[in-house]
Amino acid sequence: MSRVLSFRNRQRTRALALPLLRRLTRYVLEEEFGVKAYELGFHFVEPDEMARVNQQFLQHEGSTDVITFDHADAGAPGLHGEIFISVADALQQAREFGTTWQEEVARYIIHSLLHLRGHDDLEPAKRRVMKREENRLVKIVSTKFALRSLTGARHF
Repeated sequence: MSRVLSFRNRQRTRALALPLLRRLTRYVLEEEFGVKAYELGFHFVEPDEMARVNQQFLQHEGSTDVITFDHADAGAPGLHGEIFISVADALQQAREFGTTWQEEVARYIIHSLLHLRGHDDLEPAKRRVMKREENRLVKIVSTKFALRSLTGARHF
C-alpha cells in the first residue's frame, strides 16, 4: 500500500483549502500516528448527500457530521478507508460548541483517523478515551496549522 490521500469537495457551504487539509491529515497520520501506508478518500458533502449515505449504510435518519468506512483487509498493513464529512454540520456544531467550523472539520478528520486506527465511541468508557485523544490531537494541529486558513478559494 502506498501513501494516497484523495479529497473531493462536493459541498458549497464553505470554500475549502484542500492543500492545507492534505498537509494536516498527512501530519496526523505520519507524525502523530507513525502510519507509513494509507489509501484514504475524503468526501466533503452537502447534508442531503450525507443523509443518503447515513440512511443507506447505517440505517440512520438525517445528516451527521462525519461517517468513516474502514476498507482495510484484516491483517493488511496501513489504513484504507473512505470518510464523508458535512461542512454544514461543522458550521452548526461550531455554533453549538463555541468553536470555529474549521476546527470542527479538523476534528472530524482526526475523529475518522482514530476510528480507522481502532478507536470506538459506542461505549461510554471507550468514547471518553477516544474523545481525550481527539482533543489532544485537535490542540496539536491547532498550534501547527492555521485552521482559519481552511477557508479556501471556491473550486467546485
